[in-house]
Amino acid sequence: MLNKYKPVTPGMRGTVLVSKKHLSTEKPVKYLTKSLHSTGGRNNQGKITSRRMGGGVKRKYRMIDFKRNKNDIFAEVVRNEYDPNRSAFISLLKYDDGEMRYIICPKNLKLGDKLISGENVEIKIGNSLPLKNIPVGTNIHNIELKPGAGAQMVRSAGSSAQIVSKELPYVQVKLISGEIRHFNRNSKATIGEVSNSDQKNVKLGKAGRKRYLGFRPKVRGVVMNPVDHPHGGGEGRTSGGRNPVTPWGVSTKGKKTRKNKKTNVFIIKRRKK
Repeated sequence: MLNKYKPVTPGMRGTVLVSKKHLSTEKPVKYLTKSLHSTGGRNNQGKITSRRMGGGVKRKYRMIDFKRNKNDIFAEVVRNEYDPNRSAFISLLKYDDGEMRYIICPKNLKLGDKLISGENVEIKIGNSLPLKNIPVGTNIHNIELKPGAGAQMVRSAGSSAQIVSKELPYVQVKLISGEIRHFNRNSKATIGEVSNSDQKNVKLGKAGRKRYLGFRPKVRGVVMNPVDHPHGGGEGRTSGGRNPVTPWGVSTKGKKTRKNKKTNVFIIKRRKK
């Protein structure tokens, strides 16, 4: 659900944000958070290695249970919360033995729902089990690349993947990008789609709201001087005069940046033809 605002100030004109009425207003569970320090895009030598990062509001990191390794113990959904560190919402689970953990909130997960993870659990939204026991055609998220390592794939708002087929010892999964790849059959995944699918329709409305998120301004190369960028300089307004490149002359269109060739064998169909 989206909130659209009346243009009572210039920054409110055109602003569209996700409604958080259904989320809890309580503070996060203290022992499930830790302090988070901004790098400002700098490495251990203090040099900027990632540009346009810095500022942003202070926030605590919520420790998310990506492993879902508490098997065969039911957990109740206590509340759904906003998480400033990710696009998806998060849910607080309370297990029958009293332990509490955060998970990424699946779409349509309600307060009081009972979840469980294990080998042969029910195919129900929020339950976590190995890929080999999930039926073909099921929508899943939070997928492990290596069994027991914790979920690394399909975690952002509104995303989901689909099981295409099972060929021992692998399971074929179609990702949201269109890529089809092999996953280990023992890797865990969670049933359902990730919450907050409206995130893609957000319009921040003003530059300041982008700064709250930790982004610094981005300056185009064509408005710089030749000393600062290959596209810079020229008499009057120019459009660069060459194919788009970075300040260091590396092509920004179509240049392959993938370095991990070891995992090429797992990719059956690429997202790009």
